[in-house]
Amino acid sequence: MANANIKRVKSSEIEFKDRLVSIQRVTKVTKGGRTFSFSAIVVVGNENGVVGYGLGKAKEVTAAIAKGVDDAKKNLVKVPVLKGTIPHEQLGKYGGALVFLKPATPGTGVIAGGAMRAVLESVGVRDVLAKSKGSSNPHSVVKATIDALVNMRDAYAVAQLRGVDLNKVFNG
Repeated sequence: MANANIKRVKSSEIEFKDRLVSIQRVTKVTKGGRTFSFSAIVVVGNENGVVGYGLGKAKEVTAAIAKGVDDAKKNLVKVPVLKGTIPHEQLGKYGGALVFLKPATPGTGVIAGGAMRAVLESVGVRDVLAKSKGSSNPHSVVKATIDALVNMRDAYAVAQLRGVDLNKVFNG
């Protein structure tokens, strides 16, 4: 995600819905026995083009989820959503996870698996075709999906970048 066009968003004035992607119980073996703690990956979004993910770790599940939500609100990005779908096809990569997103016609629904579905629904995409290749590790899949979404550009952004009229982008 070392990208120059990342659009950061402040979390103060927006209402978010959070989705728990994955939770792991981690065991530490000490001389006094086993110590359990929990690790939670959470995705937050306003279902209108803003999404973020976070990781929370704590001794209890609820505390881990709360920490994950707080962390996610610190990592928010703005994503272009056009008529309930994405502007164009896009690949996203993070570690061993490779994600492919493709726009779909209205009424298709979110055709995506576990971790990708949580991210796409949080960002407000209602119709999309998606495929996850490579690693199925939820951490990597969430980051790869957000990488793909961050690299999306709508026609207005392309026109601004090229310094031309919006009609010329399509007739080009």
